[in-house]
Amino acid sequence: MALVRLNKYLSEQGIASRREADQLIAAGLIKINGKKVTEMGVKVDPSKDEIVVDEARVKEEKKLVYIVLNKPKGYVCAARPTKSDPHIVTDLIDIPDRIYSVGRLDKETTGLLLLTNDGTLVNQIIHPSAESEKEYEVTFYKQIPEGALNKLRAGVRLTGESTLPTNVKKVGPAKIHIVLKEGKNRQVRRICQKVGFPVKTLKRIRIKNIRLGDLPLGHWRHLTKSEIDGLKS
Repeated sequence: MALVRLNKYLSEQGIASRREADQLIAAGLIKINGKKVTEMGVKVDPSKDEIVVDEARVKEEKKLVYIVLNKPKGYVCAARPTKSDPHIVTDLIDIPDRIYSVGRLDKETTGLLLLTNDGTLVNQIIHPSAESEKEYEVTFYKQIPEGALNKLRAGVRLTGESTLPTNVKKVGPAKIHIVLKEGKNRQVRRICQKVGFPVKTLKRIRIKNIRLGDLPLGHWRHLTKSEIDGLKS
């Protein structure tokens, strides 16, 4: 299990916001494995460490929720709306639980978005060492030749380092499916731009074993037990 910052973990579990968690640390109200924590930025392994907040043990006993959403354009993966981005993805999901997106999709990208209150699973999927597969459907403004596809397959140099090789399948003259095993910021758009083919539309269609399928745009559903088990494997 990957280590995670204590304030982030407490936020993911709905115990306190990150700022509130830092205040609890500063006040000496948190213990890890019986020892009081006063250091900011400390990291924990939730699967092994006993975390006590104000003498109440933090356990993931709450009902865990796992949802897949077909995200429309215009919505952002943020905890709160802003004046510039008033629409957030959780507005589309009518449940009382506090949930978080597993990774992000930018405002203009549509498609599969996982949301959950299982902080351990979030870390398992988004941690770089996991190399979790994410598949996208990409359309371009013009037909893309095999030479450009081969450049995408080999990996593209971005900000001084190369991306990992990708699996690219051409499904139309100006349409591809591309599978990534990493999650650099706006990676698909950037690598396609780099090989000379700006993206017209971008839709995520799969994360690991979870596929978008025929879920209508803007709609959501709960994951099945077998889907959850597959995500955790």
